[in-house]
Amino acid sequence: MKIVSKIAGLEHPTGVSTGLVPTMGGFHEGHLQLMRTARSESDRVVVSLFVNPTQFAAGEDFERYPRDFERDRALAEQVGVDVLFAPETSEVYPRVATTVHVPVVTKLWEGAVRPHHFEGVATVVCKLFNMVQPSVAYFGWKDLQQCLVIRRMTEDLNLPVQLSFEPTVRETDGLAMSSRNVYLTQEERRLAPLIFEQLSASKRAIGVGANTTEAIDEVLRRASDALDAAGFRVDYFDLIDLENAHPTRKASIPSAIIVAARLGKTRLIDNVLM
Repeated sequence: MKIVSKIAGLEHPTGVSTGLVPTMGGFHEGHLQLMRTARSESDRVVVSLFVNPTQFAAGEDFERYPRDFERDRALAEQVGVDVLFAPETSEVYPRVATTVHVPVVTKLWEGAVRPHHFEGVATVVCKLFNMVQPSVAYFGWKDLQQCLVIRRMTEDLNLPVQLSFEPTVRETDGLAMSSRNVYLTQEERRLAPLIFEQLSASKRAIGVGANTTEAIDEVLRRASDALDAAGFRVDYFDLIDLENAHPTRKASIPSAIIVAARLGKTRLIDNVLM
């Protein structure tokens, strides 16, 4: 596996397909599954490892975000990655520069709770697409709104890359894998799977007949209240469409139930597709 830290060191071989897996490191099985999928579908696999400062607001966890380059390098090599692109911040952002703003799909949820977050995400992903020039880029549905933002950006800017969104990888108890799970205390880790339990219960309830606005509202309210009662602080728990990421009460259209909740000092996000 080749390690590249400079944009100029990235190669663009002709006649081969390149799969890109953008990451911020702290690799877990979810990341590795994306890499394996890219490996099975692409001639060449590039993984970017860059903790992007522009998607963190003041007071968020940029400084303490999990970083272990040697561990991540070894894991990427084990699954057959060809190139690990690990640039310094000054390489990606040599100056205060142009940014990418994606309207509509960024208005609510994470976009409302974390202003400018998605501008940072869209900007760095657009830059990575231009730097690496992949055939396909792989993302996990766990960060559902992020996927919708990247899809909209790619469509609107006519970027020549195919997107592959892969299923959320979970622990055996249902907790969505995330680099930030290491922040959880032992007791918080025991409680954390309640998020997926409430998502799953809500999906079942809506799927078997809670199909009016009032009924769906009640299902979502009960789930949110159950998390609050267990010690979570819920930012949102709602049913959204997969086009504009706006609330919907029509489970018959492409949609998902999304949640963000704080447990102690850790903020967890998750979703289930309807």
